[in-house]
Amino acid sequence: MLTPSEIQIVEQLKAELDARYWEDERHYRYYRLRQTLEHLGMAIPPNMRRFTVFANWPRVVVRTIAGRQKVRALILPGEEQADPRLRAIWDASNLTAHTKMFRRDALISGRAYMSVGANEHNPELPLVRVESPREMEALVDTRTETMTAAARFFGKDAFGMGPTNVTLYLPEETVWIEKDESGKWREQDRDSHGLGSVPVVMHLNERLSGAGFEGESELTDVIDLTDAVARSLTNLQFAQEGHGVPGKWATGVQSGDFVDENGKPISMFEAYYDVINMLTDKDAKWGQFRAADLKNFETALNIYGGQAALSYGFPARYFGINTTNPPAEGTVRADEIELINGVEDKNEAEGMVLGWIGALALRFATGEWVEGNRVRVDYFDPGTPTIAQRVDALAKLRATRDISREGMWDEMGWTEPRKAKERQYLAEEVAQESAVDLSFLHRGEDTGAVSALDPDEVKKRADAMAALYRAGVEPEDAAQQAGLAGIRFRPGVQPITIRRDSE
Repeated sequence: MLTPSEIQIVEQLKAELDARYWEDERHYRYYRLRQTLEHLGMAIPPNMRRFTVFANWPRVVVRTIAGRQKVRALILPGEEQADPRLRAIWDASNLTAHTKMFRRDALISGRAYMSVGANEHNPELPLVRVESPREMEALVDTRTETMTAAARFFGKDAFGMGPTNVTLYLPEETVWIEKDESGKWREQDRDSHGLGSVPVVMHLNERLSGAGFEGESELTDVIDLTDAVARSLTNLQFAQEGHGVPGKWATGVQSGDFVDENGKPISMFEAYYDVINMLTDKDAKWGQFRAADLKNFETALNIYGGQAALSYGFPARYFGINTTNPPAEGTVRADEIELINGVEDKNEAEGMVLGWIGALALRFATGEWVEGNRVRVDYFDPGTPTIAQRVDALAKLRATRDISREGMWDEMGWTEPRKAKERQYLAEEVAQESAVDLSFLHRGEDTGAVSALDPDEVKKRADAMAALYRAGVEPEDAAQQAGLAGIRFRPGVQPITIRRDSE
């Protein structure tokens, strides 16, 4: 049975969620290009509304920022490599795709939520889910900055009214609640997990000090500009229809001149384009007015695009302002420096939240809390958002010996099993390129002194030893496996033919 304090929490969170409804609805409508004409403050006749044009700059803003936020690895305190357990949890919950929803929620509504729950089918892989900010609300202790309660409101009745259900998350238990026929909240089930922490994490976009735990939509700066652009584009449609094609005039004519071969009046459209062939009076004259110059609309749109680019630090081309010559690689990076810095700032804030989620997920999986709740999240460079660009940048570092082969793999975000497989492939390639027959190798078996072998056999085994060494096998072990046990390596001296790529 629900306690009075639990009912009070549910009612409080429901009231706060309801208070956000219209602002959230406005932001989502702009993002999905479904804003209504009333938002524009324009009185457009119903028969002319087909000329209305909207430019989806809100989606450009969200897509540009979120598209450059890509997680590389989740790393435990004191470690330098990605933790395989966190990676397994990440993959099992498909978080590569779901974090994209998480970012869009934060950028559109100013807040985003993730929850962690037990997986009854595999306890080592807890379920991590993105929760809609239009369904979730939370209470936070501002002094300790810890969440004290959260609730998810969902479900509709047969008449489309809701919510009908609530999931109440508390530090020591989770309560499932439904609304009965009288409209009162009634407990449906309860799980006393004793976690000691609310299994929900909230991320706030552009939070300010003194504003409590409130975020701000990333669309704030672009909504008014989007309306202004819609006005200009709509007016441009009217201008094209009424003045884009030059008007014509004629004297010494009458309506009876504009008929077909059967004497029936022809359409105005046909008369406009065929007037010169239809005039038979020698004194009749015709001409055309100068067409309207619509360049002022282009100027206005460029002004709005420049203001949007200035507000977000985006290159102007993101809002349709293009130069004659495409930018070169070096100038692209310089042109995007403000965008890159902004994304890096957002990665720091998001990484802290994803680190909390990782620590919470490990608590479910292992029963132990991560030290200090400090899981580090590494991101790919937002300045090289595509694989081709990332590989090109790493190849240049590799060419100057500023990064090792293993370091390149780390920067590419490869997992340890993926790197182990690649080492195997490289070893096979080296063996094939060296034309080495490894079939004579006898693991763990001493094949005798080197002097007992003929020169060709020694050459074959030396090539095999070099191939194994370049594949990562230690020198003595490589000699043992190649059947050259007893070879002594001089300290500090190494033939260049068997050096590894990283040396």
